[in-house]
Amino acid sequence: MKNKVNENIGEDHVLTSIDTPLVKDAFAKSDVEKIEIIKGHFEKIMETLGLDLKDDSLAGSPERVAKMYVSEIFSGLNPLNEPKVSLFENSYKYKGMLVEKNIELYSLCEHHFVPIVGKVHVAYFANENVIGLSKINRIVQFYAKRPQVQERLTVQIVEKLKEILETDNVACVIDAKHLCVNMRGVRDTKSSTITSRYSGVFNQNDNKAEFLKHISLDSKIDF
Repeated sequence: MKNKVNENIGEDHVLTSIDTPLVKDAFAKSDVEKIEIIKGHFEKIMETLGLDLKDDSLAGSPERVAKMYVSEIFSGLNPLNEPKVSLFENSYKYKGMLVEKNIELYSLCEHHFVPIVGKVHVAYFANENVIGLSKINRIVQFYAKRPQVQERLTVQIVEKLKEILETDNVACVIDAKHLCVNMRGVRDTKSSTITSRYSGVFNQNDNKAEFLKHISLDSKIDF
């Protein structure tokens, strides 16, 4: 019964928590230890699939995958990798909306561990301080580099920017393709998923409309 429930949750794209689910001792092992353990497990997966690990093309795959998981595509799990963010005084007293659009998104679905590919659009109204533009991209990438659910990622980006900027006036829209939908299961290659989070003044229709006009949302996502 438990397996059936888990299968249904995976297919229905259920968000279970705003925080990425982690065990208490998630960082007790060093990255080197994690790489070695994952390497061993991936060897077993490949062997179970019937692949010949003595072949030159496959021999290094378990270590490559392990390093990629720990050091690259899941590096956002480790809080030590959170980007250092500097704020700057809003000395020019800019009070308009600031929009950073078309931020490239590459993440992995936590239900099937296949890619989520798309665009992230972020906006905020500054108070006393502003954030360096590249730091917005780095925050997006930090939360994307972990097994994800798109709804959670949208919330995490907004909540982190609210915390850093000390303002509620933040918005985020994500438009992405999920390869768990495109390449398996229903195999719908045309659809994409849009999620949004509006906080503070972005809940006002005029501000929301201005933001959506700025990003000119287009669901055609190029891989």
